[in-house]
Amino acid sequence: MSGPFPLIPRQNEVFGSAYSAAIYISRILSLPPTQDTVFVIGESGIETELDSESVPHIGGTDPAYNRPITPADYTAIASSDALDPSVSVVLVGLDYHVNYLKLAYALAYLRRGAKFLATNMDSTLPSAGSLFPGAGSISAPLVAMMGGQQPTALGKPSQAMMDAIEGKFQFDRAKACMVGDRLDTDIKFGLEGGLGGTLCVLTGVTRSEEDWEGEGQDVAPMAWVRELGDLRGG
Repeated sequence: MSGPFPLIPRQNEVFGSAYSAAIYISRILSLPPTQDTVFVIGESGIETELDSESVPHIGGTDPAYNRPITPADYTAIASSDALDPSVSVVLVGLDYHVNYLKLAYALAYLRRGAKFLATNMDSTLPSAGSLFPGAGSISAPLVAMMGGQQPTALGKPSQAMMDAIEGKFQFDRAKACMVGDRLDTDIKFGLEGGLGGTLCVLTGVTRSEEDWEGEGQDVAPMAWVRELGDLRGG
């Protein structure tokens, strides 16, 4: 077999963490109509998924939040004059434009009792042969500000995401295999979800068998390949 690896998913077969978060908010939290708005720290992809579930949201890519904080902002946030009373959820994902103002708003909403959600808790993400800050690094400052309170994560390895996937696709877990390049999210997701197999691809964070064969390591894949193309065989 030659050419690119022949894996062409259809749009309705893609289930990302942002979509998982939108499903969780709209169908599981059952927010009252007067408190159903989400404050977003993240990019347009999160907003698109929330829109697909008709979840109202503020923040995100709105230019009003993509600027330096001002003395007037401090006063308005502290007095709650700048806060939207319908916000009951703070959703944090990967944000390439995260700033002090967004964090200040998010902290204020959390201190008022808003639910703390994250699309995923990946501390890093691989790109261009190196590692860069992941979505988990965006929520980390809020975790520290909230005294260690962890967000409910809707990405891997959260089993809430696995349940949502199973509910949509009605697949047989025993006949499914989790393929990924990270032990603490991808492989753990498959193992804790009771899938029939887990396959680690050594092109991302996990680079060798030593990563799961070391002392104290309790997450190991059932199989591994150096790159996804190896599955094509000879």
